[in-house]
Amino acid sequence: MVVELARLAVGLAILIFYRQIAGYVLVRERALVVLLRQRGVPLPLLTENATENLYFGLALFVCLLQFVRIWALLH
Repeated sequence: MVVELARLAVGLAILIFYRQIAGYVLVRERALVVLLRQRGVPLPLLTENATENLYFGLALFVCLLQFVRIWALLH
């Protein structure tokens, strides 16, 4: 039960800070894409909006999954 609550807390933290996380990851991703493009690997660059949506959806999925697991453990 402690593990499920910890996962729920992580999901909620990602939901709260998804824009900051997406911005941080996007900066690192852009540097990686530029490095790989210099070496001849064509990669698409995600927009800021797409990255924010990705992390928001991931956090929402984690939270919902953990709510279901906690509910199943209690019933």
